[in-house]
Amino acid sequence: MNGSSGIVESMSAGIRDAKNRQARRKNMVLRIVLCVFMSAIAVVLLFPYFYMIVKSLKTADEVGNPYAGFFPAVPQFVNYVTVFRTGGYGEGILWTLLIILFNLIAVPFSATLIAYSFAKLRWKGRSFMFAAMLGTMMLPSAVTQLPLYIIYSKIGFLNTVLPFTVPNLFGGGAVYIFLIRQFMRGIPNELENAAKIDGANAFIRYSRIVVPLCQPVLIYVMVQVFLAYWGDYYGPLVYCTSATAPKTLALVLYNFITDNSTGTKTNILMAGAVFMSVIPTILFGVFQKQLIEGVTMGGLKG
Repeated sequence: MNGSSGIVESMSAGIRDAKNRQARRKNMVLRIVLCVFMSAIAVVLLFPYFYMIVKSLKTADEVGNPYAGFFPAVPQFVNYVTVFRTGGYGEGILWTLLIILFNLIAVPFSATLIAYSFAKLRWKGRSFMFAAMLGTMMLPSAVTQLPLYIIYSKIGFLNTVLPFTVPNLFGGGAVYIFLIRQFMRGIPNELENAAKIDGANAFIRYSRIVVPLCQPVLIYVMVQVFLAYWGDYYGPLVYCTSATAPKTLALVLYNFITDNSTGTKTNILMAGAVFMSVIPTILFGVFQKQLIEGVTMGGLKG
């Protein structure tokens, strides 16, 4: 009997081992297929950027010659220097950085103030105002474009940087306020109650307790603000129409594309586009963890 049971156990163990080996082989095949599939997607998505970089390193003659090789004969890194010297790129970068610097301070400060009032303070009509604010997220930007243009024209904001700065003193958008408010609701009220007992008013509790704990979502908001105004050409295109109006870098590139007389300077255009693409890529690489934490925790808390 013991011999028979031993044979049965050995057979069972062999069957289990065979099934485990088969499962491991299946998982390995699935992983290989998944890696190949994801690699193919990565190649498709990255090829336009690679093509843009290659074009930015060519001479104007090579870009215009259909029989020239795919890669430049001699890489022309001087094209990136030319970006800052010609075509208004240097001025565009300066105006873009000034607008971004203002909004990196104004949006987080104003959005956290508003979000704190929705998350931690009790006042009459709070729920209605919060619902009304969320309702603005449903409006397409095209609906508000004409009224905003008329308002800005009446108060003298056109052909200045004011349309890109002053409105952001009021939160910078419902999305930012909503994310920060959700994040703040996840902060324990006991921390504020302890500060109240010590005599801290609402602003002290906001500035010294709540805001320092909102670092992940604030980093997310600041990066999103940077990206929004780094690549914004539509706003300056609508509000800055005069020749002397400030031009952002994205608008300078747009004007370069639509100018038929600059067809022989495609390499310079590509160099400018590479420069605009590199900065967001670096930001994502540096703040990847904070970006993911900010949006997930901000959306789930509360």
